[in-house]
Amino acid sequence: MRIALAAALAFAAFGFNGAAMAQAQDGNVGPRVDKLEREMRAVQRKVFPGGAGMTVEPQITQQVDTTPPGVPATTPLADLTQRVAALESQIQTMTGQIEQNQYRMRQLEEAFGAYKAATDARLKTLETPPVSTDAPPTDGDVAASGDSAPAPVKASGDRAAKVASVQKPSSGDAGEDLYLYGFRLWQAKFYPEAAKVLEQYKAKFPTGKRGSFARNLLGRAYLDDNKPSLAAVALYENYTKDPNGERAPDSLYYLAQALVKLKKPASEVCKVYDELDKVYGSSLSAEMKTGVARGRADQRCK
Repeated sequence: MRIALAAALAFAAFGFNGAAMAQAQDGNVGPRVDKLEREMRAVQRKVFPGGAGMTVEPQITQQVDTTPPGVPATTPLADLTQRVAALESQIQTMTGQIEQNQYRMRQLEEAFGAYKAATDARLKTLETPPVSTDAPPTDGDVAASGDSAPAPVKASGDRAAKVASVQKPSSGDAGEDLYLYGFRLWQAKFYPEAAKVLEQYKAKFPTGKRGSFARNLLGRAYLDDNKPSLAAVALYENYTKDPNGERAPDSLYYLAQALVKLKKPASEVCKVYDELDKVYGSSLSAEMKTGVARGRADQRCK
């Protein structure tokens, strides 16, 4: 009898202590769950500022109790522990997503910065006029025409005034005068105006005595005006139309330079030099031979 009473008292004491411990643990877990839920809502507002419908679904859903009669249900402490584990897992997932988004944003900012720097550099290059490094003209047209070289035009006033200051020849030979005026404009580095005058010569005097000179100088004017495509057409036309003309060799020589500016393959440039050597090699001036040798070396011609 005493033994049974003692056992009953011990069991009651154990049950009381167990309930007390469970209640204490439940009291500790409750604030923890509240804190995690507040953090979860804060993270969701940060990740999904759009509002309704833009949240992460909870990993714990209400389940239908299928526990057979007589089997004790889960304790509140176990339910809270599961909620805590689910909340912690969701927070870790969303934190990882935030860090990935921040990393992608940094990559986009760096890429945009590099693109902006490259674009600014290109715009600055386009806005800066190129510095001319051309040597004084050595075309030989002055000596061939018998006309003395006019003094360079002074850099004063607007362009129209400068062009107007270039003297127009008046020898009584309309073709000669037109060619010489185009030459003077080219020598004064008014390349567009020179090309216009030389085009007029081609149209008015297609078989004139200055035809080879005018067509070659037209190609050079385009070349000096950074229009290599037009230069190549004019220079090739002069060579093919009048291969025995005074400036046919010069046209082949400058045609090679136009192809270089057009970034054509070295093989095409070398073919022009080969043609020049083959057709006019023995009659080329020492200066042009030097230029051809330098050009062939630059293009690594065989």
